[in-house]
Amino acid sequence: MAQDKADSGSTLEQAFRAIVIDDEGRVCRDIPESACNEEPGNFFTHVTSLSLSKFADGLIDPKLVLSWLMTSLGAPSVLIGLLVPVREAGALLPQMFTAGAIRAMSRRKYAWAAGAVVQGLAAAAMALAALLLEGAAAGWAILGALAVLALARSVCSVSYKDVLGKTVSKSRRGTATGAAGSIAAALVIVFALFLVLGVIERRALVLGALALAAACWIVSGIVFANLHEAKGATEGGENPLKVARENLSLLSEDPQLRRFIAARGCLTATALAPPFMVAAASSEGQTAFEGLGFLVLASAGAGLVSSYVWGRLADRSSRKVLLISALAGALALTATASAAMTGALAPIWVLPVLLFGLMIAYQGVRLGRSTHLVDMANEETRAAYTALSNTVIGVILLAGSVFGVIAQFVGEAAVLAGMAVLCLAGAGFAWSLEEVQEV
Repeated sequence: MAQDKADSGSTLEQAFRAIVIDDEGRVCRDIPESACNEEPGNFFTHVTSLSLSKFADGLIDPKLVLSWLMTSLGAPSVLIGLLVPVREAGALLPQMFTAGAIRAMSRRKYAWAAGAVVQGLAAAAMALAALLLEGAAAGWAILGALAVLALARSVCSVSYKDVLGKTVSKSRRGTATGAAGSIAAALVIVFALFLVLGVIERRALVLGALALAAACWIVSGIVFANLHEAKGATEGGENPLKVARENLSLLSEDPQLRRFIAARGCLTATALAPPFMVAAASSEGQTAFEGLGFLVLASAGAGLVSSYVWGRLADRSSRKVLLISALAGALALTATASAAMTGALAPIWVLPVLLFGLMIAYQGVRLGRSTHLVDMANEETRAAYTALSNTVIGVILLAGSVFGVIAQFVGEAAVLAGMAVLCLAGAGFAWSLEEVQEV
């Protein structure tokens, strides 16, 4: 038995070295020696759990999959328009108030695991609602389940970066999250191909995807609960309002944190833009989401080809990843706005190509911001920085719902052009950030 365990550990070590082949030896940075000994196993636990979670995310994508499902169920357009703000803001806004309670946990892996299981139950509730209800009732039920899922995701988000920072070395965190993104994207591509080929009736396939997403989240929670995490400091596990006030004071104390939040706030445009891209194409004669499979394929394909690369680059310079992805987002949105103004979005293949470009930028933003925040903070400030930045971004995303109102007056093309300008502003803020990987 002991020999089997040793062989298993040796295999993990060899695989771990193969993935991080350009690292010079097994030098651990920013984690204790005890965590360094467990790092190979923890690395693959992170990759496995995060791959399942990201795969589930892709299967229920509110921008594409849930929007199509609610449209097919006859839900009111106002409810469909709330999907992205509820999902994004609901996952971020509560974090400054939950950070204190999570900080009181000496092992925060259990917070992430519990959040993953709740997300799975919420996804199962969406599938049941779609099976049993129609119209506004189905819309409200799915939106309510999505709100619960978003709240559970907020717990995962505020706890994950802290656990990652305790269990994986500074030079390998982006690789872990990037590898998980690529694996998940490959799996979502399989789902997209089924949508494109039409071998299964579309609604049945989407309902099956929701059920599969539920199972993936539950399994990911179970796997993550087996992570080797040493007990951490629990100071700061105080009254949520008191902790929130203390966290807000960090904005005045750390100019780098302010610049990071400003950059991330501007780059929310890459998350908010896809529904406006679909709407712009629809106004040129396409039926909304008629190319759902191609859109999902483009989104997942972008994740597959870019996530691991972005992650490896982020381990060298998360600042440059944010800068490059901001410029890429500006380019993709400018091209989409120009195509919408000139009538070039009419062919069914144009929108997936443009979405592919934007999603490459979006993956860069996600990997860059995550790695930068973890490496910028230390063990004492990581949870507070995560909660504060995510809460501020949640407010910005909620305010982003005003773009829908603006689009009614000036059109989707103008909104997309404005989002391109935001990405350029984000590039400016990213340029001003420090190279935290060199610290």
